[in-house]
Amino acid sequence: MELEVRHLRLICAVADAGSVTKAAANLGLAQPALSAQLGRIERMLGGPVFERNRTGARPTPLGDFMIARARLLLPAVTGLREEAARLSDHGRPGELPAQLTVGSATGHLLGRLVHHLTAAYPALHVATHVSWSADELASLVAAGRVDYTLVGVCDEAPPPSQAGLTWRVLGIDPVFVLLPTRHPLADRSEIELGDLADEQWAATPGDGCFADCFTSACAKAGFIPRTLLETDMASCLDLVESGDAVVLCQPMFRHMDSVVALPIAGVPLRWRHLIGWHPEGPAVGVADQVIKLAGLAYFDVIARSPRYSTWLLNNQGYGVDPALDAHPRSSG
Repeated sequence: MELEVRHLRLICAVADAGSVTKAAANLGLAQPALSAQLGRIERMLGGPVFERNRTGARPTPLGDFMIARARLLLPAVTGLREEAARLSDHGRPGELPAQLTVGSATGHLLGRLVHHLTAAYPALHVATHVSWSADELASLVAAGRVDYTLVGVCDEAPPPSQAGLTWRVLGIDPVFVLLPTRHPLADRSEIELGDLADEQWAATPGDGCFADCFTSACAKAGFIPRTLLETDMASCLDLVESGDAVVLCQPMFRHMDSVVALPIAGVPLRWRHLIGWHPEGPAVGVADQVIKLAGLAYFDVIARSPRYSTWLLNNQGYGVDPALDAHPRSSG
């Protein structure tokens, strides 16, 4: 085993997070897998990089040395890749690369974007990379491993802070709440946040400020929420169907007989959909086309949600950014 750039990134991720468990969540990895990888790195280096206990992970002297060197080397490697991409023959306007890798955090757009990309460019090989962490996806774009990434941010929060990336807002959605159809409030056209003060809450995970924004919205509604459980979408559905929790969700949630997605009165929580890329990346030449197709993907997922489509008719300023000119007749 030889030391690789990805090993340096892993060491820095653990140092930044302060624990292996938090680093694994940020990287979208299982904690045992990250621990095993860290163990292999430590065996290769000849000693422990971190002292691990119940309070987290603290660098050893060897760890301090490795972290300091990694923080010098990683930007240099990123710069090397960016310069190589700039000097290559890729990236000219309209030029289609042989492969396009698209990243996505939690959301509904990726599948339809892949559909529109392969429909518009049959010879293009489309690869995907999915992570709970928008910051990880931004880092992969900066490193040249992902060409474009779809992420979401809460309300007016900034996009991931990875330097040098370009971000485009695709649209803005309200946050809805998912209830079981047998819930006593499920037949309402919209629901007051305060009416759910006694509920257990759940949502899919992420690394932004959504949990803080939710807590603030609840405080304005006059209550302190119970713990916000973070888990995968399948588990969220199980919690709703069993009546154990209500789930914060995106409004284009597909119809299911056992649950219903309702708007929250006054729109106390909003979600912005962004697409990001590197302005000197190898696939920058097709940025306009990818953005337009991402708009079409967004339009598609809204159109398959009658409740949200109706809501948009009476609430201006939400949904697909009109500047994208998304329309379903534009693609097959």
